[in-house]
Amino acid sequence: MNGPARILAVLQLYETAGPVLTVDDIARSLNLSASTAYRSVRSLVQAGFLDPVAGAGYALGPAFIRYDRLLRQGDRLSRIAEPVMRDLVAGAGGRGTVILCRRFRDCVMCVHEVRGDAPYAETTYERGVAMPMFVGASSKAIMAFLPDRQLKAVYLANEAVIRASGPATWPEFKAQLREIRRRGYALTDSEVARGRIGLAAPVFLDDQVIAGLSLVVTTSVMTRPAVEALVPTLVDAARAVTDGVSRDADAVPR
Repeated sequence: MNGPARILAVLQLYETAGPVLTVDDIARSLNLSASTAYRSVRSLVQAGFLDPVAGAGYALGPAFIRYDRLLRQGDRLSRIAEPVMRDLVAGAGGRGTVILCRRFRDCVMCVHEVRGDAPYAETTYERGVAMPMFVGASSKAIMAFLPDRQLKAVYLANEAVIRASGPATWPEFKAQLREIRRRGYALTDSEVARGRIGLAAPVFLDDQVIAGLSLVVTTSVMTRPAVEALVPTLVDAARAVTDGVSRDADAVPR
């Protein structure tokens, strides 16, 4: 493992191994010598990506906060979607949360959210939270519009996980997503969390799906028929974001 790959591997440990790690933890997890692990940690501390804490441990450092601010400043997709999302929340009577999601590796990640009035805006999504690619309206609204070849590759790489979520075969999986594609939106009930209904539609750039726009509500404040009545509003909102990013071709990376 060369230097850059090792640095990335150290940071990626924090996704699964906990918020605080020692040099010994890192060395053991990555099969490194203690001296090599220490050099990597020292470089990350100097750059602000790790921060020493009590007990000889290291947590993620303030550099991430700085880069998150820069990312927000440059995230033109979110800025284009923001007013549309606020209108969508208002159209739902403030009884939910609207989220903008993008594909991230084999997950779907929330990149922006607009919450309605408390206590109606409860959701398991928030900026930076990654969800399975195969569960929930946000994920399915993106998956359904992937090209067949790309979709088949995703299926083959995650067949066991997909079968556990419902579809038992590739034809069944494809048929489920093609029905979503035909309708133009995805609607799920209690898939990500019990008592949550998700309604999502895709956002496109140059006929390629780049994001999903979703309304998430609780069943305690809005019935499924009431959510279904918002389908045209949600689809129109996603189309408005698509039109916005089409006018601003630099809104998302190619």
